[in-house]
Amino acid sequence: MRLGDLLVHEGIISQEQLQSALDAQRQSGRKLGQTLTDLGLVSETQLLTFLSQQLNVPLIDVNQHNLDPNTVKLLPEVQARRYRALVLEDNPDHILLGMSDPADLAAMDTLSGLLKKPVQVAVVRESQLLTAFDRLYRRTEDIASFAHELASEHRDSADFDFAEVGAGEEDTAVAKLLKSIFEDAVQMQASDIHIEPDENLLRIRQRVDGVLQENLIKERNIASALVLRLKLMSGLDISEKRLPQDGRTHVQVKGHSIDVRVSTMPVQHGESVVMRLLDQSAGLLSLEQTGMPQAMLQRFRHLLQRPHGMILVTGPTGSGKTTTLYGALSELNQPGVKVITVEDPVEYRLPRINQVQTNNRIGLTFSNVLRTTLRQDPDIIMVGEMRDNETVEIGLRGALTGHLVLSTLHTNDAISSAIRLLDMGAPGYLVASSLRAVVAQRLVRRICHRCEQAYQPDSEELFWLKSLASDIDSIPFKKGKGCDECHQTGYRGRIGVFELLEMTEGMMNALKADDTNKFSQMARRSAGYQPLSQVALQYAREGMTTVEEVLRLVEMVAEEPVQVNDDA
Repeated sequence: MRLGDLLVHEGIISQEQLQSALDAQRQSGRKLGQTLTDLGLVSETQLLTFLSQQLNVPLIDVNQHNLDPNTVKLLPEVQARRYRALVLEDNPDHILLGMSDPADLAAMDTLSGLLKKPVQVAVVRESQLLTAFDRLYRRTEDIASFAHELASEHRDSADFDFAEVGAGEEDTAVAKLLKSIFEDAVQMQASDIHIEPDENLLRIRQRVDGVLQENLIKERNIASALVLRLKLMSGLDISEKRLPQDGRTHVQVKGHSIDVRVSTMPVQHGESVVMRLLDQSAGLLSLEQTGMPQAMLQRFRHLLQRPHGMILVTGPTGSGKTTTLYGALSELNQPGVKVITVEDPVEYRLPRINQVQTNNRIGLTFSNVLRTTLRQDPDIIMVGEMRDNETVEIGLRGALTGHLVLSTLHTNDAISSAIRLLDMGAPGYLVASSLRAVVAQRLVRRICHRCEQAYQPDSEELFWLKSLASDIDSIPFKKGKGCDECHQTGYRGRIGVFELLEMTEGMMNALKADDTNKFSQMARRSAGYQPLSQVALQYAREGMTTVEEVLRLVEMVAEEPVQVNDDA
């Protein structure tokens, strides 16, 4: 019996419901099972359980199955996606194959012929299959293949300056190679792609969750063709190889709209290219999604509602400062409020907000734009970065004259940010009168939920941890073992670590007197202030991150160890 007749026979759906599903199926061309779930006539769990019982095959949760990437690749990706099938196990006498529709006999025959081994079938969720495909079918083999093809086209040249890179020639090897590089980066959720020529090989590295992962290409001579294509895509000067260049381009990759910031730099063996990837289709993160603790979030939102003053978000490059600022702007963006931003570059396009991109080559600097911005009757101003004394002073005076000013600064923590403004030449009285709060932040990697296990810190780690808290021995630390979902790293995704320093009257008086030591002491003792290291340690207590990540953050921040009171 066919699936629809079986469901009617078992009383799960009626004959009328089956007929309406068949009519919808003819219009959509999708399989009956998917049509039934789309129409809400049966749930996916109900349908899969029914198929498992009727066909006498197991129902397997792919997320709980530790998959071997080499085993999965016994079935080529094209066939896996076409027939919605995944190799779960390669046993000596058979292959365990997960399928979303194990009743598809034609697909079974084709797959059995491809695998050349007896096949046992299991039922799996289609949504889990699609996620597994993106996670496990990396583009590394395609990249190596296209690199070899590109090198073969120019076998007689040790290093060539031009390849077939004309607009619209998407079938050329260099275009296919770049397409595979971008697809692999999107699948890995990479934030950056690094293309680095070496003496005898080409390195293609991706930054995933803040850590670079490397792929080596032995065809070193293709580097200049890749760089040339990227320069053409991003509007750079293809004849200039001696000076760094910055550009921007946009690509569509597997349904994702990716904004790409391109930076080239001459190095010993050619030109290095770094591409920052910004997934516009993913949308903006809200302040809740950044990971800011709820109590801190309430305080931060209260600060954003003040009519004037400066709020700084600080941290190194790649710590998520811009994400936090855009999250704040999305909440402040109301019809009754005028918001102007001055950025380099404009990363997200927001409706109703007037966004200006600086251009130093024509004199459109932060300070020049900021002067004009103050004459545009804004309520809120966002300055991408406080880069020089002039920008700092204009921003502080703007905050003093009735505007809410948001900006970023490259400092280690919240306390050193106010001191940095003084070091940049801003008068103490102006900083004290204008600065309302500083948010410092970092990103730490999350433990992979699938392979997490208990972890006991070693003696060196315990030494440093005990400088942060006295109850270390009672904390049930965790660490990821490494699995296919996290690509054997033990980590999956990142979360923000924040500290919030609100200015008090005592701190303002210390700044007016240029007494930085007194300011630091008062800031550390202020109500509600919790340093980054303590927030990160709290995440480790809750099993969100590891000891390794906590100590890495402590080393970056270079905070003085907190003295632990043994009587506490």
